[in-house]
Amino acid sequence: MTTAISITPASQARRKKILISAGVGVSVLLGLLVMASVIAGFGLNLKGFGRAVLNVIQAVRHQPVAAQAGDWRNVIFLHHSVGENLIAQGQVREQFSAAGYHFWDQDYNWKGLHDPYGQATGYSYNVPGDNTDPDGLLGIFSQPVFDLPLNTLSGLMQHEVIAFKSCFPASAIASEAQLAEHQAWYLKIREFMVQHPEKMFIVVTQPPLNPAETSPEAATRARAFADWLKSDEFLQGQRNIVTFDLFDRLAESNPQAADANMLRQNYRVGADSHPTPTANEIIGAEFVEFIINAVEEYKQTRPQ
Repeated sequence: MTTAISITPASQARRKKILISAGVGVSVLLGLLVMASVIAGFGLNLKGFGRAVLNVIQAVRHQPVAAQAGDWRNVIFLHHSVGENLIAQGQVREQFSAAGYHFWDQDYNWKGLHDPYGQATGYSYNVPGDNTDPDGLLGIFSQPVFDLPLNTLSGLMQHEVIAFKSCFPASAIASEAQLAEHQAWYLKIREFMVQHPEKMFIVVTQPPLNPAETSPEAATRARAFADWLKSDEFLQGQRNIVTFDLFDRLAESNPQAADANMLRQNYRVGADSHPTPTANEIIGAEFVEFIINAVEEYKQTRPQ
């Protein structure tokens, strides 16, 4: 015997109401994902959404601490592994601290932001795709700027002196067309920096590659890119933009050498492109001195 189930008008109305509520909920969630994706620059996925929201909440709560210092003594460095080694092995943070500077650094997103004491803050400035290659940097510097650290660029702009660096892929330049593309991206980044004379920007050239990971032609183009980033053509006399040439400090400068424009022999081990601790010890001190001198000159020459 089959029992018929009666669907009353009241139950139909309740079911319709539930479906409408569920649809509204999904629409709101998708709207939040799209809005957060635009603001913070991450992909449309729940995992990325949740992580980014938590990062933003912590960054906003911590904002008064991150923004403190004044007199252009608050430095942020956006980097990956080469920068991490430079900081640790070159005692960069300790030297900045001794000079009265607050030095922060943003590593890979999973490592996050570190404060002037070298402590992990527990959050990141949400670098989209963890991409600090030239195209990734352009994406960051194309983000909207908010007073609060709601995305990568707004996080960086909490600080007064902003240093940033591409890593190894920026030295793997396969053609003249790709070199021109890299330059075009940095010219767009420069447009943003020129519009913000209240901040100082330190362009750090990319590191060279180990001979095992590049070719003479690509290495020559990598040298040309680094040279261009410190040229008058790129800088155009802008007081708030300077270039620290990491590439030149690490690369073989003898054009007749087999490893010309590649990571120097005394700065490499095996096929690894990461510079040795010796290289970082030497260049770490130069990095700190360069930024401090650049800041002092900027303070003396900037428009009042």
